[in-house]
Amino acid sequence: YLSHAEKHDKEHTDSWKAGADGILVFTGLFASALATFVVDSYKSLLPDSAGNTVVLLTQISQQLSNLSNGTQAAAIQVPLHPQSIFQPPASAVCVTALWYLSLVTSLFCALLATLQQHWARRYLRLTQPQCAIHKRALIRAFLYEGAIRFHLPLAVDAIPALLHVSVFLFLAGLVISLFSIHHTIAYIILTATIVCAIVYITITVMPVIHPASPYHSPFS
Repeated sequence: YLSHAEKHDKEHTDSWKAGADGILVFTGLFASALATFVVDSYKSLLPDSAGNTVVLLTQISQQLSNLSNGTQAAAIQVPLHPQSIFQPPASAVCVTALWYLSLVTSLFCALLATLQQHWARRYLRLTQPQCAIHKRALIRAFLYEGAIRFHLPLAVDAIPALLHVSVFLFLAGLVISLFSIHHTIAYIILTATIVCAIVYITITVMPVIHPASPYHSPFS
């Protein structure tokens, strides 16, 4: 029993560690790329101080031009609180929210991946104590029953599912942001995103329709 159990546990924990390693590598690359977009997106939520300066300089120039022509100059009107007047575009708010949510989700996945590695090491350590064989078998059975009861395999599968959600949140924000820049490029990226979503949904549903299908996703 113990030899079979040790082989079974080692296969599963090695799989958990390998999955966590892959998640950490992908999350590092994805988060670094996403951070670049986030840094640029939040600026669209702030008042454009350079634009206000241009408006004031234009007004001053107009005043000087009127004075040189001998016409009476109107008083320059300067908004006392430009921040209270400024309203960011709804698309900018939506894009920034999606990208920040995507970043938080991906970083949370990285945190869960490190916990997953810890769970695997802890499980192996606790199931292989230095004690009598019958006690060791009882401890392993107790811990394995606890892992099944608290749905540890399901939790391990949920981590990459969260990462996939993070990717689609980023793509949704990317499409919305492109529509405010250039419609042609936005439609191209939207088409590519829809194709990717269709492929992903097909991979997810295929095991339900054809149980022998090798294709699978965390949502299957």
